Amino acid sequence: MLQAQFRINLNLPDGFFVNDAEAQRQVIRVIRKYQPEIILCNPLDDRHPDHGKAGKLVLDACLLSGLRRVETYENEQLQTPWRPRLVYHYIQWKHIEPDIVVDVSEYLDKKLEAVFSFESQFGFDGSKDPDTVLTTQNFIDSIQYRAQELGRLTGVTYGEGFTVERYPLVNSLFDIK
Repeated sequence: MLQAQFRINLNLPDGFFVNDAEAQRQVIRVIRKYQPEIILCNPLDDRHPDHGKAGKLVLDACLLSGLRRVETYENEQLQTPWRPRLVYHYIQWKHIEPDIVVDVSEYLDKKLEAVFSFESQFGFDGSKDPDTVLTTQNFIDSIQYRAQELGRLTGVTYGEGFTVERYPLVNSLFDIK
């Protein structure tokens, strides 16, 4: 659906994982293997404790992955240090003022399709699980409302906000829309 080339699950325990050396090394191995220029990850503060912990875990691993003294191995081969150029935190539950907004007007339908493909989270799978805040129509609508609000504020139909770890750099003020 998203045309991702790969998806990796590190099998960290839901609700109880720890941002420790072992978890950081797992993330570092993935970063060094695929050498991404940009990382998108959870916000550092959110409703679910895993979201903030995951954001911090990835952020810490991004820094450490560029250090040559932090050794990781893939198939018994020492991996080459690699640090992503940019780390962006997407916004989930809480209202967080974004540092940048990306025009997603052309892609909002695909985003909603991808989000709602996790049927068990939204009660679409016919399960008898109790309702949660995620299964309310208000929450479902809020995803589009947030995109509309950020779009309105930036002059497009829909926007997606991100917080950043490093200031975005442009060559000219005329490059900013």
